[in-house]
Amino acid sequence: MTGPSNHYGATAARIHGRPGRETRPASLTIDIHAHVLVPEAGAFVAPHLDPSTIPLSRFATPETAALNARQNADRRTVFTQHGPRLAELDGMGIDLQVCAPPPPQCYYTVPLDIAVPATRMVNDGIAAFCAARPDRFLGLGSVPMQDAGEAVRELERCMGPLGFKGVQILTTIGDRELSDPAFEPFWAAAERLGALVMIHPNGFSEGGRLTRFYLNNVLGNPLDTTVALHYLIFDGVLERHPALKILAVHGGGFLPAYSGRIDHAWGARSDSRGTLPQPPTHYLRKVYFDTIVFTPHQLEYLVRLYGADRIMMGTDFPFDMAESDPIGHICSVESFDAATRAALAGGTARALLGL
Repeated sequence: MTGPSNHYGATAARIHGRPGRETRPASLTIDIHAHVLVPEAGAFVAPHLDPSTIPLSRFATPETAALNARQNADRRTVFTQHGPRLAELDGMGIDLQVCAPPPPQCYYTVPLDIAVPATRMVNDGIAAFCAARPDRFLGLGSVPMQDAGEAVRELERCMGPLGFKGVQILTTIGDRELSDPAFEPFWAAAERLGALVMIHPNGFSEGGRLTRFYLNNVLGNPLDTTVALHYLIFDGVLERHPALKILAVHGGGFLPAYSGRIDHAWGARSDSRGTLPQPPTHYLRKVYFDTIVFTPHQLEYLVRLYGADRIMMGTDFPFDMAESDPIGHICSVESFDAATRAALAGGTARALLGL
């Protein structure tokens, strides 16, 4: 019997052909979804952080916790150092990578007087990482979402002096949904500043049934994104802020694949309709998704339903749940023509980021 193990290579979800670095389009390729670790911020916040407040930690078996600790050690160099990271990007055929903090470095569950300086440390660290190779890296920051005023101030710093393209926020803020009225100033500022807001899960907040088999990531992460998108739509955030640029990672969770149910409910029941003047999928079609769905048929479905101008290549680098050959994934869909492949691999992201 073998011991605990994980790996960072080819996915078992599909048959692999030629690697993407050999089949890539000639145009710019962009990974819209990756992470950079800032160890200094982690050390600063550690005495104040209760891991049980983080769903992915709270609902973890001892084996899962051990594997996560091993992963942190295995991937520390590519998490923090340019040389090893660029070697892997070159191996994948990726020209430019958009780097956000790892989800645990969104410090929503520590006191505000710790969260604010810790978040600034995270953002300064990502800015320094990207500034060392601006030809290969762009930044997405973090904001202390537990206080909307502080979140807006840090968002303005991200979009101003730090030169970021947007921010990453988690799918829930403690026990509050992203559509909570307290966060309305943040959404208004994100729309005003043209910031890309990447919403990223960190385990399912009610993950008591998802402890075994790493299900709180495998199932819980896309499920938490699914719930977050429902609230952003049904509570009217996307109606009030039509110019918001929201990226829902991991292919948008489960909602894009089963979106008919929300329109049916909106039409059938007043308690589902709320005050929405349009069917819910009208707003869902304003959201961007990444390509991290692992199978050709699911990616083909996303593009057919939502369009190549709403789908962008992502990896979730450098985790073991990442897509290790994102261009190969795009090129594995036989029905995609060259223009579609180029759009997914970088063209849509290039337009969205104003490059």
